[in-house]
Amino acid sequence: MTVAIATTAPPPGTVARRELDDVTLARAQRRDPEAWRRLVEHYQAGVFALIGRMLGRGRAGVVEDLAQDTFLAVFERLPQFAPDGPARLSTWILTIASRRAIDQLRKQAPVAIAAIDVAPDLRPSAIARRDLARAIEAALAELAPEYRAAFLLREMHGLAYEEIALALAIEVGTVRSRLARARQALRVALAEVAP
Repeated sequence: MTVAIATTAPPPGTVARRELDDVTLARAQRRDPEAWRRLVEHYQAGVFALIGRMLGRGRAGVVEDLAQDTFLAVFERLPQFAPDGPARLSTWILTIASRRAIDQLRKQAPVAIAAIDVAPDLRPSAIARRDLARAIEAALAELAPEYRAAFLLREMHGLAYEEIALALAIEVGTVRSRLARARQALRVALAEVAP
């Protein structure tokens, strides 16, 4: 059986925070198409957000391809997922998405990170916010993919250090180190814009 996977990004800011219910997860593990559809609907916002932020603007086609590839891998491996294991389902799915995004970033030259939505407003405060958003984009784009992944998983998706360690297959101490280095690099890069 096949299930259609959404090919367009969900609206910004709609990252799912709750986990899929146990009954739907069990049905999805038995390859039930309706449960697969519900799983995709539940987690697609977080997957699109993570991949989009990691790859940057102007890459919608690649983001959609990687998101679809992520869910295909999820469906392939879902029967082996242990709900009582060390990772939540959302962490497990974001692990797959982050690894695909890191692999993609390693293949190509860096590009600008996904735009931070700032309403077009010509007031001085709005212009300053827009300039700050662009500076943040540029600073994130300069981070190594591994630092960017750790930073986005922590700051944008709210994962705990232990979850990030599982997602990136690294030690918790390495997560702390990568986050510290990412934050320091961002501080330096943004010092002139936001002292």
